[in-house]
Amino acid sequence: MDEVEVVVAHSERATLRVGDVFLKVDADQARIDVEVEAMSRAPVPTPEVLWRKPPVLAIAALPGTALGRLGRASTGSSAAWTAAGAAIRTLHDAPLPSWSGRAGRSVATLAAELDDECASLVTRGLLPAGLVTRNRQVAQAALRPWTPAFTHGDLQVAHVFVDGDEVTGVIDWSEAGRGDALYDLATFTLGHEEHLDDVLAGYGTGVDIDLDVIRGWWSLRSLLAVRWLIEHGFDPFAPGCEVDVLRSRM
Repeated sequence: MDEVEVVVAHSERATLRVGDVFLKVDADQARIDVEVEAMSRAPVPTPEVLWRKPPVLAIAALPGTALGRLGRASTGSSAAWTAAGAAIRTLHDAPLPSWSGRAGRSVATLAAELDDECASLVTRGLLPAGLVTRNRQVAQAALRPWTPAFTHGDLQVAHVFVDGDEVTGVIDWSEAGRGDALYDLATFTLGHEEHLDDVLAGYGTGVDIDLDVIRGWWSLRSLLAVRWLIEHGFDPFAPGCEVDVLRSRM
């Protein structure tokens, strides 16, 4: 019998692996609805849905391995990062879904959330005030009008699988929807700034890529993540992770 591996688990959801099957347990059925619908629409490889019995979604494992992990140097080739950039562009050029995703929050909503979180980080003593203030300034560049695209919404590098130089699939679509394409590019390269040029080479031309906006999203995403990660048993202070991303902007 295959062993049960806990891939990730916290108070909102859990993912287990049994052999070549992943079991996603999520009490929020709307989130699972989005994931299944987004995978059916996305013009890039996604895991096969094996069955669904609320609150569990069973999907097949993808071939290959994750392109990287936050906090670890990626072993993927430059060509693999370029191929990932091309896959992201294919997604962003696809017909828009009918719903807004995580990357589609309004500028006003996001700014209010960010200001509240920055105040909380300082008040609770989680981060130095100077570090928070500087990154709030950098994050401002991301708070601007954007043209909607079909976005993944949580495109961490660990969610993109490759085999050699080819993308074999993208996982974890629960935050997908209409959103800011540069949010996906920033999330994908968070903590892996050295691969941004490769990603943009694959992403191609015809789209205005403002590097200040990408840097803004690096700061913004990290600021919003620190407290949540701590409260859910993760370590944003680990080398190469969110706090180091914030420090790199100083």
